[in-house]
Amino acid sequence: MNIAIIGTGYVGLVSGTCFAEMGVNVSCVDIDAKKIERLRNGDVPIYEPGLDEMVLRNQREGRLKFTTDLREVLDDVEVVFCAVGTPPDEDGSADLKYVLEVAREFGRYINKYTLLVTKSTVPVGTSLKVKAAISEELAKRGVDIPFDVASNPEFLKEGAAIKDFMSPDRVVVGVESEQARELMSRLYRPFLLNNFRVIFTDIPSAEMIKYAANSMLATRISFMNDIANLCELVGADVNMVRKGVGSDSRIGSKFLYPGCGYGGSCFPKDVKALIHTAEKHGYKMHVLSAVEEVNEAQKSVVFEKLARHFGGVENLRGRRVAIWGLAFKPETDDMREATSVVTIDLLKKAGCGIKVFDPVAMDECRRRMGDSVEYATDMYDAVLDADALLMLTEWKQFRLPSWGVITRSMKSPVVIDGRNIYDPEDMEKQGIQYHCIGRR
Repeated sequence: MNIAIIGTGYVGLVSGTCFAEMGVNVSCVDIDAKKIERLRNGDVPIYEPGLDEMVLRNQREGRLKFTTDLREVLDDVEVVFCAVGTPPDEDGSADLKYVLEVAREFGRYINKYTLLVTKSTVPVGTSLKVKAAISEELAKRGVDIPFDVASNPEFLKEGAAIKDFMSPDRVVVGVESEQARELMSRLYRPFLLNNFRVIFTDIPSAEMIKYAANSMLATRISFMNDIANLCELVGADVNMVRKGVGSDSRIGSKFLYPGCGYGGSCFPKDVKALIHTAEKHGYKMHVLSAVEEVNEAQKSVVFEKLARHFGGVENLRGRRVAIWGLAFKPETDDMREATSVVTIDLLKKAGCGIKVFDPVAMDECRRRMGDSVEYATDMYDAVLDADALLMLTEWKQFRLPSWGVITRSMKSPVVIDGRNIYDPEDMEKQGIQYHCIGRR
């Protein structure tokens, strides 16, 4: 089976490579000529564990190709996936200009029945706009070429995207014709053979499922952060609360870990977009508005704990602060909407010197922040002469550090743990003044 995927960002490149791994012939298309040249040379521009090797292998075996010209592959493919970005506008709505440009290009160049599948995260009703854009281009050409549109939202977690694609919880496919359903069934047959769930729905429901799923996960995180903040005030331990709540089979334990806020390219954007979609239809998403409000406040919690420890923001000027973790989560270099960005901004305004370390996201931090922070060579270099250490991303290598080395290196052994990965009693034994989220 031959397919094309337009967009070689995170979703497009992972999806295209994984389809190729399943035996599909995939042409990945992008207007960025430099990126395509890098990919042709085996240089993968994003960080995702295992992706580099998979790209190289499928290129070598001829199933994965890269091009800047959709026209050169369009006559040979049955399905075209749209995996371009939908960045948030200033009002929080999803910007569909790239999606609609793909639709127009599709309409300009198809010469036979082809299925256009939206894999980008788009608001409910986008398929109608996509169909209208395609039809408009066909009318300009004076031709009547049959086509279908479908929705196939992605559910990839950064850091585990390949496993998520190859062994999915579910595959959601929104279609509106039997021909489109047959094509997508054929494409996903390897998953059906392995008894993974492929759920066929109408297109609006498929578009809504992605937003609803991410918003539910974001809600669980913000709810637990709210509970953690209350636990501190009343003397409860949020870890015990989390275990007690999560043991209820109706609730479960996933996404009930308190911390210093969620970030990344999905949860913040999708929550905002769903709130905006509701507003357009005259409805207010009361719960999601609160979820967003709690999360924005939670990103400042680590800084606020630091300020309280030193007796107020005014006492932070001139202090050296070490940060472990810059990415919004482990196993990625993605700093979009990361708590580290908010924390560093607050530290700079307070007049602190800042030294950072992240196993993967250092280059991304340099691109974003330039020389406004100091870059450590490793986690121990970061804490040298520091007045405090802030732990913002729970990378595995941060879990069992040599506290003896750290306490000897720091000016004062103060640790503020934004992810609750350390044991308070153990930290006390090490002579460390330890602060975390929702625990005594």
